[in-house]
Amino acid sequence: MHNDNVADYSLEGKVILVTGAGDGIGKEAALTFAKAGATVILLGRTVSKLEAVYDDIIAAGGAEPAIVPLDLKGATFTHYQGLCATIVEQFGHLDGLLHNASLLGVLSPFEHIDHGNWHDLMQVNVTAQFLMTQALMPALKKAEHASIVFTSSGVGRKGRAFWGPYSVSKFATEGLAQVMADEYEGSNIRINVINPGATRTSMRARAYPAEDRSKLKTPAEIMPTYLYLMSDASLDVNGQSLDAQ
Repeated sequence: MHNDNVADYSLEGKVILVTGAGDGIGKEAALTFAKAGATVILLGRTVSKLEAVYDDIIAAGGAEPAIVPLDLKGATFTHYQGLCATIVEQFGHLDGLLHNASLLGVLSPFEHIDHGNWHDLMQVNVTAQFLMTQALMPALKKAEHASIVFTSSGVGRKGRAFWGPYSVSKFATEGLAQVMADEYEGSNIRINVINPGATRTSMRARAYPAEDRSKLKTPAEIMPTYLYLMSDASLDVNGQSLDAQ
């Protein structure tokens, strides 16, 4: 499959949107894509975090990124249509879309799953991703080769006790990606899924508070798979669910 020599994966001239770009894997992906030559659109909830990533990219000599502050919990289809119009206006097209933002919610027994929590997770982890992708299709269709990458989890392939809404939302993500991949097979748009695996992030720490973080891969160490799927090296890859480690 792909190799771990990230120098082989140029993203020169590509425009890539990263959700959840202020933190963790999203932040690392944004920095990595910029280093590989992409113009990155940083989407996230917290402006100060996005500005810090913006500054890091500029300091490293990357192309000037765009910042889109948006809370996926409250965003509507109209917001995403506006985003698409802005992207087409500023950049002409969109080459890559990394759906990285998600909520973990509260791990609890099935009978104690909070209804508000269930709704919020489905909204951010599934519905927002569907709405955003649908609204961005005109920009993606204008690219020579466009790559959409969804983020799953081990519990998105096999359900696990107490992972309730998060697990279900990741099964839905895998399903959405499969439907799209089948539908767009042979077009200029490919759709794949990454399971990052156990990674040293704040979300992981909330899920596994007792875990030895030093034994986990850093976000930087799992980036080859992300680069591979965004680069032209993966033009023939569609409808796959890849493990980043």
